[in-house]
Amino acid sequence: MAWTSTWKKKFYIPGQTEPFKLSRSKIDLFVDCPRCFYLDRRLEVGRPSMPPFTLNSAVDHLLKKEFDMHRKAGTPHPLMTENGLDFVPFDHDKINEWRENFVGVQYLHKESNFLVFGAVDDLWVDAKGKVHVVDYKATSKDEAVTKLEDTKWHDQYRRQMEIYQWLLKHNDLNVSDTGYFVYVTGRKDLDSFDGKLEFYTNLISYKGKSDWVDETLMQAKACLDGDSIPEAGHDCEYCNYRENAGNAFKKHVAKFGAKAMGKKGSATSSNKVKK
Repeated sequence: MAWTSTWKKKFYIPGQTEPFKLSRSKIDLFVDCPRCFYLDRRLEVGRPSMPPFTLNSAVDHLLKKEFDMHRKAGTPHPLMTENGLDFVPFDHDKINEWRENFVGVQYLHKESNFLVFGAVDDLWVDAKGKVHVVDYKATSKDEAVTKLEDTKWHDQYRRQMEIYQWLLKHNDLNVSDTGYFVYVTGRKDLDSFDGKLEFYTNLISYKGKSDWVDETLMQAKACLDGDSIPEAGHDCEYCNYRENAGNAFKKHVAKFGAKAMGKKGSATSSNKVKK
């Protein structure tokens, strides 16, 4: 994802006194693979970017517009009443700031000196004043997603929810441990496209437990402060690729010598056009 003009990409320098801005997604990167995290935040080598999920972004945008209409009116969304929830969208003067990428909900974790932030999709409030974190998800499968275990990213989604809850609690909100995923699944069982997509929409509740966040931040801090590249995460496909590609490269050079390196425009280049 491209960086906006309001965000200057900075990398970690051991011993720095200025708080280091660390996103929710980078915390998840550390949990997934400490080596990729170290390469990204300390050595300035990030994972290859993924193609943008433009359809998912469109669904996210439209859902926000839909819930914002009820936020302005102070009325419950039909999805809430259908699921027996006495909720309305939470109306707060910082809601747009909290949903803005690279800004989001922020909290300075003094023990690690990390300025942790994450952009929420939505917040709902119940009749007792408890705030519930809500995240929108979109996919396309043969069957509707009705529980987190239906997707291979369920552990990542749980951590995402828990970090948002942790951030909001540190911003003095009365946050419930129960959050919700608005999960929309593109239908494949229709006879034709007809210029439109139709979705199954399901509400999935999840009771989070964010007591792991503080310890994980301290572990991430120790990782970045160290001079040794940490072990790769279990089954990290990026680290596996780097290792296998590096080994294949070394074997090829050992077999064919310097000419195996190739240079642009040389006879060994794969781009050389034979006449």
